[in-house]
Amino acid sequence: MPHHSRFFHAAWTATALALGCFPASAAVEFRRLPDGGMQPRLVVASDQSVHMVWLGGDPKASDVFYRHHAPDAAPSGTPVRINSQPGSAIAIGTIRGAQVAVGRDGRAHVVWNGSGTATPRPAGGSPLLYARSDPAGTAFEPQRNLVTRTTDLDGGGSVAADADGRVHVLWHAGTPGTKTSEDRRRVFLARSTDDGRSFAPEIPVTDGTGACGCCGMEAVSGPGGEIFALYRSAKANVHREATFAVSRDHGVTFTVEPLQDWETGSCPMSSAAFLGSKTGMTAAWETQGRIHFSAVGQGALKPTRIESAPGAKHPALAVNAKGEMLVAWTEGTGWQRGGNLAWQVFDAAGKPTPEHGSRPGIPVWSYAAAYARTDGSFVIVY
Repeated sequence: MPHHSRFFHAAWTATALALGCFPASAAVEFRRLPDGGMQPRLVVASDQSVHMVWLGGDPKASDVFYRHHAPDAAPSGTPVRINSQPGSAIAIGTIRGAQVAVGRDGRAHVVWNGSGTATPRPAGGSPLLYARSDPAGTAFEPQRNLVTRTTDLDGGGSVAADADGRVHVLWHAGTPGTKTSEDRRRVFLARSTDDGRSFAPEIPVTDGTGACGCCGMEAVSGPGGEIFALYRSAKANVHREATFAVSRDHGVTFTVEPLQDWETGSCPMSSAAFLGSKTGMTAAWETQGRIHFSAVGQGALKPTRIESAPGAKHPALAVNAKGEMLVAWTEGTGWQRGGNLAWQVFDAAGKPTPEHGSRPGIPVWSYAAAYARTDGSFVIVY
């Protein structure tokens, strides 16, 4: 079983706020998505380039867009539409949109849940669609469905890619002939060893924990080729733990460990975030309307909670070269309801800085993404 590292001691106390006991912090810039876009997701590649995807158009039948640029450059040019079938993505529910990873030769790999009009439709549910870019990021191959053996796709899937040409797509689902209750759902993996040119049929990689049907999941490749995944379990349909899974043999086997329980009989429609840096991996998730985060490594489990306003959801993470970390999230968002963007910057020791706040403007069905510039400042996109 994996264990979890030191956790950032980021208690946001009234005493510190009153005394102003904070180091200087990085500046934060805010940037809106073009044309009313929704659900931005981004990754920072090994060359520090920023690769971002988002949804646009009708929430029931959306398109997926892509753009990449240097960290200090403003985005320019016409975004690339990824989906080869118009309207084949879905924004409704907030957690079924596109996710992106960058693999060998800078190739972008993107997955998203298919809309009600997306084809082909696998037996027993909606497709999970995948497309990869050319190495220049100027065009994408036609989308493909990766669901071949599973049923009842609901919450969003995720994708991880490494520098050796491996691409791993993960999602949670049921199987034909079994009850579709959440406590019987499992996480599945479709694996490619040729830069996404082909995928083996999906295989189950978890058992016994269930999966919260309408919650998203997050996956990322680690510096040593590991696959890290974060999802919400559904044991007995009420124990909806934030659950961490890791593979250290390129997806052949996974070990699973609960991060934090949340006893509720309803689906919170939550999402999660991973961040890689020079000091390791950090995960963020929601529990009972608060954002929690933790470094992934060695040590005892002590989740850190950000003292956010009630109703916090959809965390996003960014780190700069000085080790300062920005955590962003939404407040007040829900079904058919937009809300506020909130953020807090922590110093390299994990202590909160004066850079924090909240502002309106998160659209319905959306959230934020973030990255750092080379000068240490942060950009939040929403």
